[in-house]
Amino acid sequence: PAPRSMPHGGRFSAALLLALPLALTYEQGEQITLYANKVGPFANPSELYQFFSLPFCRPKELEEKWLDLGEVLKGDRATKTLYDIRFRQNTQWQSLCKVTLDEEKAAKFKQAIVDDYYFELLLDDLPIWGYVGELETSAAPGLNDDNTTRYYLFTHLDFSLSYNEDHVIEVNVSADPLQRKDIGNAVGQSVEFTYAVRWQQTDVPFERRMERYSQYSFMPQSFEIHWLSIINSFVLVLLLTGFLAIILMRVLKNDFTRYTRADEEEEEEEETGWKL
Repeated sequence: PAPRSMPHGGRFSAALLLALPLALTYEQGEQITLYANKVGPFANPSELYQFFSLPFCRPKELEEKWLDLGEVLKGDRATKTLYDIRFRQNTQWQSLCKVTLDEEKAAKFKQAIVDDYYFELLLDDLPIWGYVGELETSAAPGLNDDNTTRYYLFTHLDFSLSYNEDHVIEVNVSADPLQRKDIGNAVGQSVEFTYAVRWQQTDVPFERRMERYSQYSFMPQSFEIHWLSIINSFVLVLLLTGFLAIILMRVLKNDFTRYTRADEEEEEEEETGWKL
């Protein structure tokens, strides 16, 4: 069967278009840092978690990338990974690490598969999206048509990268269904995560590499709604603050007027007293 393609940029984030990319250049064989950003359910793009909240292969010490305010508000938490990707250097197959699944780790992966979790990686500030795994439910013969559920975890990623001269232009990733792990009863078993890298040349200039992300409509709409909610919250806070300020000013004005009148009345009483 053909490999299952990962969702492209427009499905999850056109927000990167808000920032102009830096024209980073690389020499052949130079390492390019791959950052793990976040994970979350595909049905709810606003529900986001750190990538390493799931028991993937993680470095001994987590090193986070510097993010601007817009990226932080989007929920980005970019952290360095163990992937060794080098510019214009193909990798046929490479082991990343082995993870022994205990009950807690297996439960996290299974719940992520049930909720149809996707992950987001960043390579040269270009986003890469993929699914954590897939859920298969079928009727098992001989068992009175009871449903049999299998939790398949994608353990191998194929990176397809494009370059133009010394720039990274396009990044994609896919998972091979032949290299997946059924973790339904995998407690105590070891899962090996692997990857492959393939480079190809393209004629797309660096200045146009973000255009492909603007051709999709799913995430831009969700992202617009997300920012609209934030703007609505700020406007509501400003309106409430304005109303409270107006009420407070009116109360203070009435109190000031009342105290001023009281002082004037006292002065008039002193001036018109019988002793004068």
